[in-house]
Amino acid sequence: AERIAQREQAFVIYPLVTPTENTSLAAAEREYQELKKEIFPTLSVDLVHGQMKSSIQESRIKKFAAGKTDILVATTVVEVGVDIPGATVMLIEHAERFGLAQLHQLRGRIGRGSKPGYAVAIPAPPISDHVRQRLNFFVKHSDGFEIAEADLKLRGAGEVFGLRQHGDLNLRMANLSRDRDLLESAREWLGSMLDEKTQSGREPSTLAYYSRRSKKRQIFGAVA
Repeated sequence: AERIAQREQAFVIYPLVTPTENTSLAAAEREYQELKKEIFPTLSVDLVHGQMKSSIQESRIKKFAAGKTDILVATTVVEVGVDIPGATVMLIEHAERFGLAQLHQLRGRIGRGSKPGYAVAIPAPPISDHVRQRLNFFVKHSDGFEIAEADLKLRGAGEVFGLRQHGDLNLRMANLSRDRDLLESAREWLGSMLDEKTQSGREPSTLAYYSRRSKKRQIFGAVA
């Protein structure tokens, strides 16, 4: 309320759109009604989430960007691509439900103008050691590269050939966090072989060998 009195704006972020029977998590649609009617009745409060039509989302975000809305209640639909210079405050409810990289992306929506931003991440108790470690890192670090590395260590890489986006990659020897230098060297080595093929017009013997093997077994991923 103090920041809005200074003609600044705020986000309030929730992990769910609507309440579910199986969880007590706060949800955007229900909390929006309370914020609008009970807590900030004299302010302009709006709502945006991913289940709305894209045209409605865009119009409400544009209204917020134009300074016609004081508080925007939202889900992670505002995580990227939203630039509101007047937004200086973000309250993230149920912060334990968001990954470290996701929290950092959300935090990046505020303080984009001339005034500093204030992000408040509130986890619901009980707070596990894993959640406490993640949130402590979030508080102490703001560098995107450090956040990404820590997120990889805490959450895991998931699957290369599959749908799982977290957990151990189950490699026999390598570790994506520990062996980054080795992985970069492997990428450079493969890149040099591809350049050799381009320049000579023929496939180097080592690359040809692995190309044949990759047709029988899925051992090659994309070279980023």
